[in-house]
Amino acid sequence: MENLPVEVIGNILSRLGAARDVVIASATCRKWREACRRHLQTLSFSSDDWPVYRDLTTSRLEILITQTIFQTTGLQGLYIFMDDVDEFSAATVIAWLMYTRETLRQLIYNVRTTPNVNILDICGRQKLEILVLAHNSITGVEPNYQRFPCLKSLSLSYVSISALDLNMLLSACPKIENLALANPEIAMSDAQVTVELNSLTLKNIYVEAISLDKFILEADSLETLHLKDCALELFELVGKGTLKHFKIDDVSVIHLDIGEAVENLEIVDISNFTIIWSKFYQMISKSSKLRRLRLWDVVFDDEDEIVDLETIALCFPQLSHLALSYDLRDGLLHYGLQGSSHLENVVLLELGWTVFNNLFTHWVSDLLERCPNLKKLVIHGLVSEAKTHEECQMLANFTSSIVQLMRKYMHVDVHFEYE
Repeated sequence: MENLPVEVIGNILSRLGAARDVVIASATCRKWREACRRHLQTLSFSSDDWPVYRDLTTSRLEILITQTIFQTTGLQGLYIFMDDVDEFSAATVIAWLMYTRETLRQLIYNVRTTPNVNILDICGRQKLEILVLAHNSITGVEPNYQRFPCLKSLSLSYVSISALDLNMLLSACPKIENLALANPEIAMSDAQVTVELNSLTLKNIYVEAISLDKFILEADSLETLHLKDCALELFELVGKGTLKHFKIDDVSVIHLDIGEAVENLEIVDISNFTIIWSKFYQMISKSSKLRRLRLWDVVFDDEDEIVDLETIALCFPQLSHLALSYDLRDGLLHYGLQGSSHLENVVLLELGWTVFNNLFTHWVSDLLERCPNLKKLVIHGLVSEAKTHEECQMLANFTSSIVQLMRKYMHVDVHFEYE
């Protein structure tokens, strides 16, 4: 260890992450203290790392963080997660940011302050590449002044911001590729809540827990779109057909439009969602490159609609991962097995149920016959705590039937996942 260059020691200390561990390790000797002071790249202050943080007064915590930060000279990553702290002093936070802003590449900040600190003012025009903000408010964005020339990833959680400022902030980041919005408080002057975002460089967007009338996203380079736990009247994606990964989880939307140019779609993952299958299928039917299709806990707007496996096999010839949840309502199976076409490239099959009955085994058997090159089968099940004798017997019969069925498919790896 004595022969290690001081820069290497600094790199080792940077990988510890937690500030408390860094401080303890740097007490080893003079050389390690020098490495901490001159070559430490990352510091993390998190109440999850050290429970004692929660027992300290806010002023004492501010002093500890200040002393630790000011003993470094070139921090590239600063992470501060203090969920149980009421509010930090704005003056103290500004001192941290002013001291580190010229070298910072990553800033993850989840602390309330009094008054609110304008982090955009302090860190704009610097070298920041990743910015994660939570429990803050952003007002009056000036793209020319608060510019982030190097920022590639932006995450806002529980942040208060207007629709106009959000779009302005995006335009202030000419290299942004990743955007995450979780439970934002969108301030609107009009009665109708509309968000319009425009970016030429954005590749991935994740939106969670947002309620809007209209959400219009114009992104010519977008590859991944993930909507979760949202309530929208209209969602529209305007782009040039670069979308590869489309995921919806527990979303309520009346009008959904991801554009006509979807020939590059490779993954479609839909769960806890109500759809009109004919319209949705029409939207993705040209996606001949589709490799993964997941339809889980999907409710059909028209009870007579059927997802035809024959059509899936013909329209998505490259499909290698198929996941379907069994749904039988009023005697109608929504995932029909009409036709005789095989899913030649499917190697992973995930099947599950929400309401279990004896027909599930036959459905699994028929699907296995359609997948001649299958390598892995995963069966998901929902098992309630209290079960009648009849339900227990049904589950036992199903287990026996699957064991017997899989003797016919010895080459297939079988897994069961019950909730």
